[in-house]
Amino acid sequence: MQLWPGNAYPLGATYDGSGVNFALFSEVAERVELCLIDDEGNEKRLEITEVDGYVWHAYIPGIQPGQRYGYRVHGPYDPASGHRCNPNKLLLDPYAKAIEGLGSGDEALFSYAFDNPTSYNDTDSLGHTMLSVVINPFFDWGHDRPPRHEYHDSVIYETHVKGLTQTHPDIPPELRGSYAALAHPATIDHLKRLGVTAVELLPVHQFVQDFHLIDKGLRNYWGYNTIGFLAPHNEYSASGERGQQVTEFKSMVKALHEADIEVILDVVYNHTAEGNDKGPTLSFRGIDNQAYYRLVEGDEAHYYDTTGTGNSLLMRNPHVLQLIMDSLRYWVTEMHVDGFRFDLAATLARQFHEVDKLSAFFDIIQQDPVISQVKLIAEPWDLGDGGYQVGNFPPLWTEWNGKYRDTVRDYWRGEAAALSEFASRLSGSSDLYAQSGRRPIASINFIVAHDGFTLRDLVSYNEKHNLPNGENGNDGESHNSSWNCGTEGPTNDPDITALRLRQTRNFLTTLMVSQGVPMLAHGDELGRTQNGNNNVYCQDNETSWINWELNEDQTTLLDFATRIIKLRSEHPVFRRRRFFAGNANHGGTSPLRDILWLRVDGTEMADDDWSTGYARTLTVFLNGNAIAAPDERGRPVYDDDFILMFNAHSAPVEFTVPTELSNVHWVEEINTYYETGSPHEPTSHLPGATITVHSRSVIILRSEEPPSPTDETTQTQEPAPTTENDYTASSAAAAAAYAALDDATKTPTPSEEPPSPTDETTQTQEPAPTTEPDPTTENTLEELCPWDEEEIPAWAAKTTTGHSHDDED
Repeated sequence: MQLWPGNAYPLGATYDGSGVNFALFSEVAERVELCLIDDEGNEKRLEITEVDGYVWHAYIPGIQPGQRYGYRVHGPYDPASGHRCNPNKLLLDPYAKAIEGLGSGDEALFSYAFDNPTSYNDTDSLGHTMLSVVINPFFDWGHDRPPRHEYHDSVIYETHVKGLTQTHPDIPPELRGSYAALAHPATIDHLKRLGVTAVELLPVHQFVQDFHLIDKGLRNYWGYNTIGFLAPHNEYSASGERGQQVTEFKSMVKALHEADIEVILDVVYNHTAEGNDKGPTLSFRGIDNQAYYRLVEGDEAHYYDTTGTGNSLLMRNPHVLQLIMDSLRYWVTEMHVDGFRFDLAATLARQFHEVDKLSAFFDIIQQDPVISQVKLIAEPWDLGDGGYQVGNFPPLWTEWNGKYRDTVRDYWRGEAAALSEFASRLSGSSDLYAQSGRRPIASINFIVAHDGFTLRDLVSYNEKHNLPNGENGNDGESHNSSWNCGTEGPTNDPDITALRLRQTRNFLTTLMVSQGVPMLAHGDELGRTQNGNNNVYCQDNETSWINWELNEDQTTLLDFATRIIKLRSEHPVFRRRRFFAGNANHGGTSPLRDILWLRVDGTEMADDDWSTGYARTLTVFLNGNAIAAPDERGRPVYDDDFILMFNAHSAPVEFTVPTELSNVHWVEEINTYYETGSPHEPTSHLPGATITVHSRSVIILRSEEPPSPTDETTQTQEPAPTTENDYTASSAAAAAAYAALDDATKTPTPSEEPPSPTDETTQTQEPAPTTEPDPTTENTLEELCPWDEEEIPAWAAKTTTGHSHDDED
């Protein structure tokens, strides 16, 4: 077999139609052998003699796609000095674009004997380890184009390739759980019906099955254990694992793009599957341990870990940065994905010990002409000191807004003093993002995600139920801000069931009317449950997979979710590109009247109204004629006006339609008290009308011009006229005024920060009472809420049903 010098670039195995160029970086290597594996598992070793800038390279003519290979790296084995070369271990190419096998967990994969951790294990790992595969890079993309949905138009659907498709009855059994299944018309039809614009896939980089889980009869389901940063995970391929997985993945992306759906990948560049110093030697550790990993200073036999997985990649090493950037560019340019969600992204910004938003990683992302143009989403925390970094990422980035999640959960379970924070999150979290020049789209809003309770479980369980994970229930987050609505877990009580469904509708509604980018976790639109398990990372079974056999409640919930997403997509007032003028959050006033915070009597809230711990109600006016940002062609954007009435009390409350907004009718678009999200009869209200907002529910009112005297069925599409006493303002005037309000948009940073998601010391207050009052029963707020008479504001002193507040201040 001929061995030509080849080239040091690109790294990895590159097929050009005539042969393959192989290139591997290792600064510590003294010798490198390229090993070709035939179909019978026999190995042919070829020593690479060409090395430039620590890149070992060779070209072999005649090699074809499907060829399996690996490397053996000869060099120092001195763990105390950070070196772990062991040529007895066949190593994966860090740049492998396809990988065969999953590894056996055999002792041969480890550089030491299990009974002697300080020993040197010379057992050969061939036959037990995974193999790199040469791929055919050529693919007919046809007319594929990225959908390029703007952030403010996006609805993200976090999902799992297998979990979404494994039990779908309309997908052929041989395809279920695969990339092909995700591209199947049955899957795409569901996504299109729901109205989402992007799927955010849990890790699809090649990952490793955790050996300790296999011993317990469990499996790595989530996939946050990457070993191949350029290779699609082979278990999700229905067509094969010698390069077929690459073609199948590309076909999936092409099909989703044809349906106008973007593909975002959840990527794990903060650590690898090799674990701590007791982990296997699969790739990076044996190639150049000291270059790839952060080691403990002065004790280089051990790994510095800010991820909770045993190791962290060394982000200040240029070759690590090159690997990450080459991987990102490959997935965009060759696999056509549309963006990335970075797991534990704070770790990527750690050059030494501190999280640094001026780090080399952020610099190189900012300067890259490819990666800087796709969606970049950070999970803005890690487990290291100072790792909670919500609001602190640079302008190109959006962030999972953990404060949004916590605040909205607290509001709907009746947590004290949550109203002011709730208003901040509802209006886009300008307190977190405006000062760094970012806009509402910096906030990825979510109620639940893969990590934690499902939405159904959030309203069904107070405590986690993780015994099936085999860790005696000690794993998973203990502080969940959940409320079971009266009983733990499944129930036949119709009142509790109805309340749980209503709370689910409340969460979905809040999510879709909040400024920012909404993210929905898969199955929440179907009422999916994990039976109270909030850490299903190891449950690759029916606990995690979506059950597509829907009952009537689930079908009704799907219809509601579809409807509330459609309402958002049709109305730009819910997805503004700029923050509201002035200090519009925390109860502050907006000089342009683009948003108003109102009491239940329809008058504007004062500072004292926000500081009361018992506040559970809120009216929000959104001005459709005061959207300052123009559309993509520079034209003014007009929309209907909306009134949002939130009642998180355990009793119904009377709200008054404000009288000063304009002379319009208000049509009830959404009422979460009802199963379908709307009353049985069409309902409209005049200014000054009194509306009963039932316990724990939301009403959304949309403005509608009064009928013409000559044609009561005709509705004008022109925006409402602006008068001196109206709260409305023209969009053009609003846009002009923004230039003079730049300084006013600076919002104060909250004095207290919510606990880190990993902080289990936070005490959860008692949820609101579970007994639902009869809406027809007259109760006073004094009877329902624990405050003294002298503390009750005037607007709240009346009875909660059967009375208008028109005569109140």
